[in-house]
Amino acid sequence: QVQLVESGGGLVQAGGSLRLSCAASGRTFNNYAMGWFRQAPGKEREFVATINWSGAITYYADSVKGRFTISRDNAKNTVYLQMNSLKPEDTAVYYCAADSTRFGVASRISYDYWGQGTQVTVSS
Repeated sequence: QVQLVESGGGLVQAGGSLRLSCAASGRTFNNYAMGWFRQAPGKEREFVATINWSGAITYYADSVKGRFTISRDNAKNTVYLQMNSLKPEDTAVYYCAADSTRFGVASRISYDYWGQGTQVTVSS
C-alpha cells in the first residue's frame, strides 16, 4: 500500500507559478513511476505529466509542455510539479498517482494509488 498526500495548491493569477508536492509513504518510493493528473469541474480526469522511477524520463501532455516540470526526490519520497505561466484553463483539482510498472505512462488505468488532490485556481 502507498499513501500519497498532495500539497501546494492555491489561488494564483494568470501568468503566475505554483509548485505542487506529493509526499509518499508506505512501500519503497523508487519502485514506482509517478504521475500528475487533473480534473476540472464537469470534465474527466486528464493526464498532465509522468516521471519514471529514477527521474531520468519524463513525459507531458501537450497542453502543459514547456510550462510545467515534473521532478522527484527519491531520498525524500516526494514528487513535484512546477507550474509556470499558469492559465485559467489550468484550474482543476490536481492528483498525484503511483504506477508500479515504474516506467510512467499517460493512461489513468496504469496507476495503482492516488492521492486526495489539491485545488489549483488560476484567475484571469
